[in-house]
Amino acid sequence: MLIVQKYGGSSVGTVERIKAVAKRIAKTASDRSVVVVVSAMGKTTDGLVKLASEITPNPCRREMDMLLSTGEQVSIALMSMALQELEVPAISLTGAQVGIVTEAQHSRARILHIQTERIEEHLQKGEVVVVAGFQGISQTRYQEITTLGRGGSDTSAVALAVALQAERCEIYTDVPGILTTDPRIVPEAQLMPEITCDEMLELASLGAKVLHPRAVEIARNYGMPLVVLSSWSDAPGTRVVSSTPPRRAWQDLELTKPVDAVEYDTNQAGISLLRVPDRPGVAAKLFAGIAVQNIDVDLIIQSIHQSNTNDIAFTVGKATLKQAKAVADAILPALGKNSDPTLGDPEVKAEERQIAKVSIIGAGMIGRPRVAAKMFETLAAAGVNLLMISTSEVKVSCVIDAADCELAVDSLCQVFDVGLADVSSNFSKSIMEEVPPPVRAVALDVNQARLAVRQVPVRPRMAAKIFSLLAQLNISVDMIIQSPRCHSLDGILTRDIALTVSQADGETAYQTLANAAVYLGWGEVVLESSIAKVSVVGTGMIAHPGVAAQMFEALAENQINILMIATSEIKISCVVAEADGVKALQALHEVFGLSGSDKIQIPA
Repeated sequence: MLIVQKYGGSSVGTVERIKAVAKRIAKTASDRSVVVVVSAMGKTTDGLVKLASEITPNPCRREMDMLLSTGEQVSIALMSMALQELEVPAISLTGAQVGIVTEAQHSRARILHIQTERIEEHLQKGEVVVVAGFQGISQTRYQEITTLGRGGSDTSAVALAVALQAERCEIYTDVPGILTTDPRIVPEAQLMPEITCDEMLELASLGAKVLHPRAVEIARNYGMPLVVLSSWSDAPGTRVVSSTPPRRAWQDLELTKPVDAVEYDTNQAGISLLRVPDRPGVAAKLFAGIAVQNIDVDLIIQSIHQSNTNDIAFTVGKATLKQAKAVADAILPALGKNSDPTLGDPEVKAEERQIAKVSIIGAGMIGRPRVAAKMFETLAAAGVNLLMISTSEVKVSCVIDAADCELAVDSLCQVFDVGLADVSSNFSKSIMEEVPPPVRAVALDVNQARLAVRQVPVRPRMAAKIFSLLAQLNISVDMIIQSPRCHSLDGILTRDIALTVSQADGETAYQTLANAAVYLGWGEVVLESSIAKVSVVGTGMIAHPGVAAQMFEALAENQINILMIATSEIKISCVVAEADGVKALQALHEVFGLSGSDKIQIPA
């Protein structure tokens, strides 16, 4: 029986903590084989980055990998010594010595495969193998040292567990497991005994950041059981569960197809509220009425504001279109007239044409900016125009003309080399036997920037060009929203497109798109960095139609204005002002009943 354990930097931050962890490992090793993956001690990596910055503001990525890989070498040697002092046979190995073979991409390499012969020899001798996480060696002639990027130690641990066919992989951190939100912001956050891989992937931006999505992706792809535990207690932690997938080859371990499947839904009808006042409570009124009528809403999109107005668009089943439009018409008088008469007054518009939703789904698209761009390029090449766009971490959805659905699906299946998903059971395999609560956790991300590209001509290839430009710079895009309202500019129909990227990429993305606007005919490009994204996640949303209304009402009651909305089946995300981010998180955690009586204590 083999277990892989991973200990983060805080768990091995001092000699005393290394000794304490060694005792825990020794206890485990008394009756089974153990492979241990450790991160660099405490803030060692930050210190090394600071040293490099004192030499040069733009260090070579190769040399940064050479530098940063030394942090883990210190901690594995000390951990091996601590185990030997406890009379536990142990040996420390770097990523290269273990045989973690990666792409030749410095600072962000993905694992190709793991040569397990040496590690298995040591395990057969009864030794605990202590492995340097976060690093590997390229499959090139010169076998360069590479690092895996943020969360690389988690990724190393799960990949090793898969390659060695371990019983499970245990991730030890400074919190008791996966919590309903960041306990630093909400001390009453509670431990979740179990969470699905789908929910965990959608919570990639969870404040505590206890488990990296690349690690979850590997566990999900290979059915590897994951447990997140505390380094400081014997609490049972959180099980991260997934259905057992078809057996996959271990070659190109982390380069599996980024898209698992294509899905489509032709039972869609669209409604838009155009030019509604940009103030708290509008979305709450609309979706509270929708919830009362027990109408299932699929996509919800609130685009970027124009002057002091916003557009809200959503899709429902065809059978409930008239009912949903009646609700929207009923709230229209309460919205009043716009103060600027040039904008026009609020209006409800039902989509007259037959529409369909086409989506690509897959955990592998996280951190791979080319995927969304490839989808848009494929649809553009097929002459398919995009009416609406909405995204999550693991899904990109486009609303198109129903007449184009078959062509769009065939084109996407071919270019991504996948088949169709069974829409009726997308998430059923990962839902527990009893229907779980509609919201399991709340997440906050304050490290994003929003870009608005105004007046993009309504024709194929426009969205593809925007996201191809960003993908060429390896800039990952999070939320993507295409406005439902068209404007006429010199006789040409245009729409606005909004997207979010990391704040670190914000200025580069802005300059790239602003420069491109000059020769591609877009309008103004606007960058806003003072934003926050707050999200609610839960597989139980599928069986509870009123979640969106409850979320929007909670934000409105706290006078928090919603700047953007995007949804998936198990996640609703709202962009709000950065100053409102913490308040929004706390309000949502409370309204969905996620708080408990006990407070989580995080070691200093």
